[in-house]
Amino acid sequence: MAAEQMADRGEEPGPPPPAATPSAAATPSAAAAGPAPEPAPVPPARPLDAIDRDILRILQTDGRASIRSVAERVHVSRANAYARINRLVEDGVIRGFGARVDHERAGQGASAYITLKIVQNSWRTVREQLQALPGATHIALVSGDFDVLLLVHTPDNRALRELVLTRIQSIPEVLSTRTLLVFEETDLGPRPDRPAELA
Repeated sequence: MAAEQMADRGEEPGPPPPAATPSAAATPSAAAAGPAPEPAPVPPARPLDAIDRDILRILQTDGRASIRSVAERVHVSRANAYARINRLVEDGVIRGFGARVDHERAGQGASAYITLKIVQNSWRTVREQLQALPGATHIALVSGDFDVLLLVHTPDNRALRELVLTRIQSIPEVLSTRTLLVFEETDLGPRPDRPAELA
């Protein structure tokens, strides 16, 4: 992937959907009572066997695959396949089912990776604000010369500039940013012609 640096400021229903998560917005009574308690820790996922990994590979390749199709391809009953997918959802291994989008054809012709340096111990606050940005598709806390890596897709370079200069740089905890324009990208998601990566 080429990039240019721009210096900124300093048949059957498919697999079951994942369980809905409660809204993060606090009710007035909860807000009055003070900060919400920390969420309970997620229990560790149960070990995966070869069939589970095959199911994951199938669903990563085709999220619309039916239970029948999945069951036939991994050589188990439909009930077994359904139970396995439910367990993968409950354990948080499968976080959701979605589509891989060609952002340019979808009207988002400008893409960029944006690196951010942030105030120490402000990651959770910054993450919440970055998640609300239009076009933000990936956020990571990283080590190295910067703290956060953000991937965004916008309609054009003007919208990208506005996003960086007006939205991101207005976050108080953001100390500096650097924008890497994406010229071309290739989706390396699982494909039937490639070996499974979840070995």
